[in-house]
This record gives sequence, structure tokens and C-alpha cells, in this order.
Amino acid sequence: MPQAFDLIIKGGTLVNHDGEGLRDIGIIADRIAEIGDLSSASAAATLNATGLHILPGVIDTQVHFREPGFPHKEDLESGSRAAVLGGVTAVFEMPNTNPLTTGAAELADKVRRAHHRMHCDFAFWVGGTHDNAEHIPELERLPGAAGIKVFMGSSTGTLLVEDDAGVGAILSKTRRRAAFHSEDEFRLNERKALRVAGDPTSHPIWRDEASALMCTERLLRIAREKGAAIHVLHVSTAEEIDLLALNKDIASVEVTTHHLTLSADDYARLGTRLQMNPPVRGPRHRDHLWYGLDQGIVDILGSDHAPHTLEEKAKPYPQSPSGMPGVQTLVPIMLDHVNAGRLSLARLVDLTSAGPARLFGIARKGRVAVGFDADLTLVDLKREVTITDAAMASRCGWTPYAGQTVRGWPIGTLVRGKMVMWEGELTAPSTGEPVRFVDAL
Repeated sequence: MPQAFDLIIKGGTLVNHDGEGLRDIGIIADRIAEIGDLSSASAAATLNATGLHILPGVIDTQVHFREPGFPHKEDLESGSRAAVLGGVTAVFEMPNTNPLTTGAAELADKVRRAHHRMHCDFAFWVGGTHDNAEHIPELERLPGAAGIKVFMGSSTGTLLVEDDAGVGAILSKTRRRAAFHSEDEFRLNERKALRVAGDPTSHPIWRDEASALMCTERLLRIAREKGAAIHVLHVSTAEEIDLLALNKDIASVEVTTHHLTLSADDYARLGTRLQMNPPVRGPRHRDHLWYGLDQGIVDILGSDHAPHTLEEKAKPYPQSPSGMPGVQTLVPIMLDHVNAGRLSLARLVDLTSAGPARLFGIARKGRVAVGFDADLTLVDLKREVTITDAAMASRCGWTPYAGQTVRGWPIGTLVRGKMVMWEGELTAPSTGEPVRFVDAL
């Protein structure tokens, strides 16, 4: 055992792949160097984590940070600031920016913008299109690429591959797990007349359960034909959970904090602020998502952080854009669910660190182990905080959870051995680096 470390975190309860217990963590440079009783070891710095739980760094694999193209909503710096303030150590950012992230040049531009400007580590999804399918084998292996993301239903932005042939062309070329927004564009177009001007409660009527289920059925059929691994983002319906349970050999499942926490009943309180794609639906669907989580059908959690300004969200429906912020509140909202007995802390770790690492082949992240990056999320399970708009670092400046008191709060965020957040304050310069993937090394 090395006798001298750069940092020792002492007295905390480590929640890891091998269980939960009081264990010290020794860090040298950017890696975990030792785990166990380090009471006789020395270090340049020591952090007393007594009373805190230490989680492997939380990874949010679905965020929209809006850069380039929409900096009034968010940019890579502000979005990543919100991430680390919320205990998130790495993010995968989505391709529906302007210009769209569909080629090597656009991806390289994002990596350049993010490097040592983002506060957390990062990867970027590359948008799959009709035009770039032939280049996917090269695109999905580029530095900083999380993989290929496909919109089968239109959402914010212009990325869209709605037809079976287009999806098939993409999945015939992918070797990494491709991610999908699964809503049937043909049905959405047929049902647009069901939108009621000024009434956001018509949003889940327009983008109904069948729109999601039909598209996921098509997607599973195509993926099986092509022998491809797929990841279905922000699953929102009970029926999809049951269908996906029968197809776990090829399909992984993400659910979001808002689909687990809110329901269509909240339109009365939040109006267009609740408007998302796919929609927040009735309590029956929310409860069945929890069933899917309890039964192990759900693989990971994402925030689908998708900020718009309050001025934009205040436009009358359907002119109002879909999307809400969420990266800063993912950890506290889910810790509140842990304290309410909805899931264990071990299950939360699997959903937010081990799960993403397993699904996407992330190198050196996802658990606390010697040789792994020293990415850690320190939380106080007993801390009660009332969430406010003013505390949000996102440029949009609001949260659908404003006024909600939660039990459980992120206290510290370490990214590759550097304490970047402590007690709600940034504590180090931004040194974000691209996430590395085993299949692209």
C-alpha cells in the first residue's frame, strides 16, 4: 500500500459495487489508489467525510446543453456548472444543436469548446441521419463520441429519421449501442389537430401512448433484423416497459427523473413548464415506470436536461417549446426517493454510475476501484433543502421542482481527483476532459 497520497477521504460510507460500509479512499493524481483503512497513511490533504455517503461519480447520459446555437438557453460551461453543483461528474450531450452534431467536424468543434471549459467530463452523441449512415463506423469511434443518437419522432431541432429504411440503414452500420428517441412521427403528424391552443394538457393526448409504443415496436423489430444493440431513451409508458422486458437481449432502457416524479396532474400547477417530449403522462404510467425500475427492467436514469427560458416557456401552447432543466436536480430528487423508500442507495448507484459504464463501455468510470478515475459524488442523506429557482446554475434560471423540500443533498463533487464542488460552491477551475470508451480506444 502506498504510504503517501495526494488526498485521503476519511470516515465516509462508501456505496459501491461490492456493498456499503465505512471505508477510506486514497487518491494519487487523478486515480483511486487505495480503498480501506488508511488511518496510518499520510496525505497532502485529508477530507473528513464522517456522516456522508460516497457514491461513484454520477453519470448523466442525456443532457442538452444547447451549444452551439442557443447560448441564451444554456452553454457547455453553464450546463456543466449545474451538473457538478448537482453531484454529476460526467455527461453525454445531445446532437440537436445548431449546427447539428452529425459529422466529424461538428463533433471536434464541440470537444474543442468543452475541453477545460466544462466543469465535468463529457461525451457527445452524434446524430444519425439519412445522409451520414455510411460514415457511422468512423463517427461512433471518434474521440469524445458517446455513440449514435436517432430521433424517430420530431422534438426540439430538425434531426429526424422517421422511416424504417432510414433506421435500418443506421443500425446496419452501428457497432456500439445506439440511442433512440422513440415516438412515431407518422402518428404524431396525423394527430396534430388534437392539440388545443392554450391548453398544454392536450400535449399527452396529441403525443399519446400509442405514438411511443408503436415506434418502440418498430424499433425493436428493425434492431433484431439488423443484429444491433439499442438504447431507448426516456421511456414514458407502462406498455413500453412491458414490451422492453421481453427484449432485454437487444434493448436497454432509460427513464428520467421527471417521468418518475411528476404526472399529468401537475399541468394544473406547472402549465407549459411541464411540457416534454415524450410527455409527462398520467399516474398509471409513472407508477409502472417504478415497477420497471423495481424489477430491473430499467437500466439507467437520465435527466434529459433540456432548458428553455421562462419567456419561451410562457408562449401559449403549442407555440411553447418542449423541455425542462434537470441535471442539477437529478441527484437530490432521487435521494429524496431513496429516503422515501422507493429505491435503495445501491440501486441508485447502479442506475447512475455502474449502469452507464456497463451499457456504453465507459473506460475507468462507474465504480470506485483502484486504477479507476477518482470521480466521486458525496451526499448527505439527512440534509433537507428546499429547491429554489435562484439556486439553479442553468442559464434558463428555473426548475419544475421549485418549492419542493427534499431529504438528501449532494455535498461534494470530485472529478478525476479534483474537488470541483463543495457545499454548493465551485472549488476548482474547469478541467473537463472527454470520456473514454473501451470500444473506441
